Amino acid sequence: MKQNILVTGASSGFGLLIANKLSQNGYNVIGTSRNPEKYGATVPFKMIALDLDSEQSISSFSERLFKEIPKLDILINNAGFLVAGIAEEIPIELGRQQLETNFWGTIKVTNTILPQFRKQKFGKIITVGSIVGLVAFPNVAYYAASKHALEGYFKALRYELNEFNIDVAMIEPAAFKTSIMDNSSSPINKIADYNSLRLKIEKFTNELVKSAEDPKIVAEKVLKVVQTDKPKFRNIVGKGTSVLINLQHFAYGILEKNVLKQLNK
Repeated sequence: MKQNILVTGASSGFGLLIANKLSQNGYNVIGTSRNPEKYGATVPFKMIALDLDSEQSISSFSERLFKEIPKLDILINNAGFLVAGIAEEIPIELGRQQLETNFWGTIKVTNTILPQFRKQKFGKIITVGSIVGLVAFPNVAYYAASKHALEGYFKALRYELNEFNIDVAMIEPAAFKTSIMDNSSSPINKIADYNSLRLKIEKFTNELVKSAEDPKIVAEKVLKVVQTDKPKFRNIVGKGTSVLINLQHFAYGILEKNVLKQLNK
């Protein structure tokens, strides 16, 4: 019998690539979107409605999901968005929304699935984080905070679910060519004192995007974790990620100097 896999945020970006990859490899995929009717006819998998910012949508989600499938084998948390901009310029409400969606929305969806996983005594939770959830960069303070929070939460959850045969893993992608920047939210009111830094960050970001890899690599990494029995918790993917993680653990000061050096070019 085919394994059933839920992929949140499956209408674009990493989520769409992941859902397509899993579907092509013989899994029964259920994707989520705020507007599933908009994408349902264009993808080879079932789409159902889920809005991470709606308590009502999340609270009724489990019932809707299990009308479509008798059991769920794997949950892939991917849905979220990016707030980009100088931290001081970002309105607190927008920063709060970043955490509400990326962190709390993900936790709430996970909690709707956990009773079923505990009942069936198996399951796998794979959450798409980010390299900035391990090593923060300028201009994405709230996004980095949301991804750092997910890292800490699921690290603890991994231990708590071990006795129920529920695996927990994180995918930590570096920079990839996706539409996340195009769909990002940013502050309207700019502070003049940051104008010089803003230009340097823009140049740094453009160079990063130019050299970014094909995001299909992330979908391949997820497939590998799906197919691995008892996967490791942290699964980093992308150019230079190993170096970044090693620098974070052993010489964060060197990493900081390198980032500042790039911004001061």
